[in-house]
Amino acid sequence: MKPLVNVIDKQSGAAFLLKKNEILTVIDPMGEQVSDMVLFNAKDHQEKLSSGKSLDFEENLLLTKGNYLWSNRSQKMMKIIEDTNGRNDFLLAPCSPETFQIMYNHKGEHPSCLGNLQHHLQPYGIGVDDIPTAFNIFMNVQFNTNGQLSVQPPTSKAGDYIEFQAQMDLLVALTACSAEDSNGGTFKPIHYSIKTETVRPPS
Repeated sequence: MKPLVNVIDKQSGAAFLLKKNEILTVIDPMGEQVSDMVLFNAKDHQEKLSSGKSLDFEENLLLTKGNYLWSNRSQKMMKIIEDTNGRNDFLLAPCSPETFQIMYNHKGEHPSCLGNLQHHLQPYGIGVDDIPTAFNIFMNVQFNTNGQLSVQPPTSKAGDYIEFQAQMDLLVALTACSAEDSNGGTFKPIHYSIKTETVRPPS
């Protein structure tokens, strides 16, 4: 039986629990859509995803299949077991209301990944200041030899996906990103599914 596919509508988000060894698949159903992901230890929310630890221990800026995502306590949280697109970002923070004021010169309300993460994590007792830098799935951040950053449209095509295996019991939050530049100027949904991986005892 195929796992149930859950839909995150454009410019929105979701939060859910993921047990150790379960497989989370995040799918870009239409192409060129980023999804911000943050992680917390389900049993202790003070332990959370760390961009700095992950890039340090994996010795790479571009994390993909075979890499791990690490916590602020130097523990493995997720293993990337498949990645059909192969381009993700772990440098830039979730877009926020200030992002659109400072970088887009936008006046008034604008949906944001930080706002969506905050909304969906609030029932778990997690405040906005507790939200770490996200692992930005499908996000195409380029950088030159001088370190200058630029955000380009995602290279993901319709149906591209990334699979993670939980290395501990997790609280996961995902978004369908709300920043125009990150998504090639359009907004689309993100799909995700969860399946239980059978772990056989050692023989």
